[in-house]
Amino acid sequence: MESDSVTSSRRTVEEIFKDFSARRSGIVRALTHDVDDFYSKCDPEKDNLCLYGLPNDSWEVNLPAEEVPPEIPEPALGINFARDGMNRRDWLSLIAVHSDSWLLSVAFYLGARLNRNDRKRLFSMINELPTVYEVVSGKVQMKDRPGTDSTSKSRNSVKRSSEPQTRNPAKNEAYDDEDEEEERETCGACGGNYNANEFWIMCDACERWFHGKCVKITPAKADSIKHYKCPSCSSSKKGRT
Repeated sequence: MESDSVTSSRRTVEEIFKDFSARRSGIVRALTHDVDDFYSKCDPEKDNLCLYGLPNDSWEVNLPAEEVPPEIPEPALGINFARDGMNRRDWLSLIAVHSDSWLLSVAFYLGARLNRNDRKRLFSMINELPTVYEVVSGKVQMKDRPGTDSTSKSRNSVKRSSEPQTRNPAKNEAYDDEDEEEERETCGACGGNYNANEFWIMCDACERWFHGKCVKITPAKADSIKHYKCPSCSSSKKGRT
């Protein structure tokens, strides 16, 4: 388990959101693509275990921190004890709910020095992502299935291919059922609502959608990009700790 000294330096909203997104991705991976491995690691015969999402997009099942108080807030304790006493899907959903709470607690712990407006902006960025529970319970589809090559994304709505995930007017009829959900999404740059007649692209790092024109990406340019990062994620890369 990694340590994190929140009191040593002030973090920006973008840095905290990057940390949140990475930890979230790791947990989603554990509860979906790596679920069999995760299940086997949660042996009820072992001591109290916790599921940790790590800042490098990975996860681990480990004992809680020994130091008191810990470096960062701790996730739910003893997730392994209920493994064999619950329906597997219900058990995973319960862990997902606790994980969502933990992710928020870590984000706002790291953001202890943020002012009111920055805290509001941080929550707004976080709120644009589906919760772990929504992904694990199937209430929303994952835009980037954990464990697959990050290049296996879509050019048409949520289908997967070998380029960054984008949207354009040529939508496949098979995805018409998702129109209502898509219309609620907004551009991470200008805040405008999704419009099927405009070209959109999704950032591989923060999973936010953008008008192509807002980030100066055309459909032709997107064809040559394997991993797209929005301006905020690109500029904050050097500030990651």
